Amino acid sequence: MARDLNKVMLIGRLGADPEMRYTPSGSPVTSFRLAVGRQWRDGGGENRDETEWFNIVVWNKLAEICNQYLTKGTRVYLEGRLQTRSWEDQQSGQTRYRTEVIVSDMIMLDGREGRSAREGDDHPTSPRDLPRPPRGGQPPTPPPDIGDEDIPF
Repeated sequence: MARDLNKVMLIGRLGADPEMRYTPSGSPVTSFRLAVGRQWRDGGGENRDETEWFNIVVWNKLAEICNQYLTKGTRVYLEGRLQTRSWEDQQSGQTRYRTEVIVSDMIMLDGREGRSAREGDDHPTSPRDLPRPPRGGQPPTPPPDIGDEDIPF
């Protein structure tokens, strides 16, 4: 039997700080926009750049982690699935659509030096300098620092 697949893998930078909110049932949800760049050489030999923006949605514990550790400009690897929502526009009465990436996995790709430089700190960030999680929870283990050459794709 054939199986379908809906999988998205992105590497890019946050366009703004994440925004976290809670559903009426209390589930955390974090959203942000991700910029993914692409460069190529056109037929005339000119270098071209293009940026694609993605709407990102993260749920539950991963939503809390993203909200806590990601900031504008952070370089991340995201893995998830595409989902398109539709709704009726209150003003025009038209049906509107929004395609989002629902994230299931996130890896921060900036080294500690990159994160601390953006924060205006002269020293690399250590785990004890990071904000503490809410009471009752274990702090997430920071992902290992890896460079572009370590990514297998």
